[in-house]
Amino acid sequence: MTTKTIKLLTYNIHKGIGGRDRRYDLSRTMAVIDSVKPDLICLQEVDSHVSRSSLHDQPSILANHFGYHSLYQMNVPVGRSGGYGNLILSKWPLEYSQQHSLRIGNRKPRGLQIAKIQTPHGQMGLANWHLGLTHAEQVRQALRFLNHCREPIWADLPMILAGDTNDWGNRLLNKTLAHSGFRQASLPIVQCRSFPAWFPVASLDKVFSHHGIRHIHAHVVRSAISRQASDHLPLVVEFELTHG
Repeated sequence: MTTKTIKLLTYNIHKGIGGRDRRYDLSRTMAVIDSVKPDLICLQEVDSHVSRSSLHDQPSILANHFGYHSLYQMNVPVGRSGGYGNLILSKWPLEYSQQHSLRIGNRKPRGLQIAKIQTPHGQMGLANWHLGLTHAEQVRQALRFLNHCREPIWADLPMILAGDTNDWGNRLLNKTLAHSGFRQASLPIVQCRSFPAWFPVASLDKVFSHHGIRHIHAHVVRSAISRQASDHLPLVVEFELTHG
């Protein structure tokens, strides 16, 4: 009997550098993700050819390790040819994708990825983002996302939005996303506190869903290795497509 449940993990991997020991070890990151066995993976702060992470091509290493389809978006340049950004990994093909800048003025560059994915249970949209540090910046970035979602290619798809929101006050949903039909899937908040990894008090990493999604369960991964591998804990949401 096959299950229709889809498991998604969103994780700010902090370039594979431990939040407390400051040690670079991408194998810890991969071990944390391996323990979950997700179908869809949204990562933030993924390095590419940066000296602090041994000049590794982390998007390729991660895609090859899991054997998944991948989409990388470099947001923040570091050095002459490197930088870091967002990465989507999917067990199933990415049929179409868009990548958008969410940078506001001269603040740190931020990015948004949206992909159409053909799952065994129907098509869906998956968005991966990393938002700015202030509430005003986050609201403007969320409004940009909503504008993109109104394009015909996304309008009728079940949609999941995941990533690091930096939303300490948990205000982003009611300020912007709820008005367009999004609901928060990463609830209850007490089970979804992801930052800092060694003593999580804030649910900065969030997942939201639009029509066509039935939310099953959400939790963060609390283990000895997940508390070491990054300054964030990974957030896992299980859901079903109600149509597709």
